[in-house]
Amino acid sequence: MLPRDRLRQITDRFEFLEAQLNGGLDPGDIAQISREYAELKPVVAEIAAYDQLLADLAEAEAMLDDPDMKPLAEEELPTLRDAIPAAEQSLQIALLPKDAADAKPAMIEIRPGTGGDEAALFAGDLFRMYTRYAEARGWRVEVIDLAETELGGIKEVTARIEGENVFARLKFESGVHRVQRVPETESGGRIHTSAATVAVLPEAEEVDIDIPATDIRIDTMRASGAGGQHVNTTDSAVRITHLPTGVVVTSSEKSQHRNREIAMSVLRARLFDLERQKVDEERAADRKSQVGSGDRSERIRTYNFPQGRMTDHRINLTLYKLDQVMGGDLDDIIDALTAEDQAMKLAEMAG
Repeated sequence: MLPRDRLRQITDRFEFLEAQLNGGLDPGDIAQISREYAELKPVVAEIAAYDQLLADLAEAEAMLDDPDMKPLAEEELPTLRDAIPAAEQSLQIALLPKDAADAKPAMIEIRPGTGGDEAALFAGDLFRMYTRYAEARGWRVEVIDLAETELGGIKEVTARIEGENVFARLKFESGVHRVQRVPETESGGRIHTSAATVAVLPEAEEVDIDIPATDIRIDTMRASGAGGQHVNTTDSAVRITHLPTGVVVTSSEKSQHRNREIAMSVLRARLFDLERQKVDEERAADRKSQVGSGDRSERIRTYNFPQGRMTDHRINLTLYKLDQVMGGDLDDIIDALTAEDQAMKLAEMAG
């Protein structure tokens, strides 16, 4: 049974926020109150739908005492009773504690793993896959750092993705992605296995993570270009080293000031992610499994080109539509991972 007192408190809080927004606010309070209001709105909608279902059920049961209405009530009651468990679960999911980072923009970092040139080409394919997914959802992708191979692969890429619920949708993509296919450079037609690692980090603001100036060393260096007139001859590239952890971040835009901004943003995201991983590991110590584990060395997915299939090993999901997946059609996978994570959290709360 759902806690009625808590549901009432949520509805009361929502109505209070709504009254504040309609009554005129100090400009400094609008952003915070609007954010909380937006977070509660779908929860209150679920509460209202659940309450309406209970009211309809009570009304139908009362109609059983009326001989004229009894046939109609007997027809409606099975449907209403069957709808209650699904409505309860939907409301329980809405009531799950929210990950504060879900609404944040994300930093995505992709690097080739084992497999040489083929791994670098696959890393490029993954980046294009995420870029297309972002475009389909109306998100904005900003490439922060990109190093390409001569064959058109990627040695390393860091990009910032901004839009609605970016981190919530991409946070389960972190891990090792494995590909099985015949490389273009393979004359014998043999299938090769190679891999690339993906890390998705929530963007952190200064209020999320404080980095004292004494904890970093900033070096400037000459940015390398593509040759000829494109070579950047100013010492504009920036490398920032976080001394306590040894985390190193570089940025090589043309503006040194912009590079410092970008590099600090990436550094904050990485340090914020380290803190989140630490908390997740402590929380998961007594769990048997975890969808979004902090282990970035975990092999999470295999893309098998000869068979046209994609398998996510964490939830044993296999889809035979690899071309669509590589084209950015990721919703089926992400929805399944999100549902599994919600189911595990519900089980924890029940336990």
